[in-house]
Amino acid sequence: MKLLKILAASTLALGLASTVASADVTKGQKAFIKFLKDPCGMDGAKFALKHTQDEWREIKANGQGEAEIMKICPNVKAGDIKESLIDHVMDFSIEFASDSGNVPAC
Repeated sequence: MKLLKILAASTLALGLASTVASADVTKGQKAFIKFLKDPCGMDGAKFALKHTQDEWREIKANGQGEAEIMKICPNVKAGDIKESLIDHVMDFSIEFASDSGNVPAC
């Protein structure tokens, strides 16, 4: 019985953790659609496919998210997207990178 309670609690915790993790991806997708889709001239799927998950993680870890967005989308200038949203766009890009097998709905 005790093992069953631990298993149930673990399942609940994992479920909540995955919901929180996807919140950043969803926010990043919404930010991409709102601020970057038109200036980039591509949808989020094509944008995210520009790198692998490891490459996107490295870009994010090095704080180069905005620079990489501007490199991929020359019409985007510094400050076009709020700094607070860049990490979310990076999470979105990691989730839908070329080697992820995931396809966004934007």
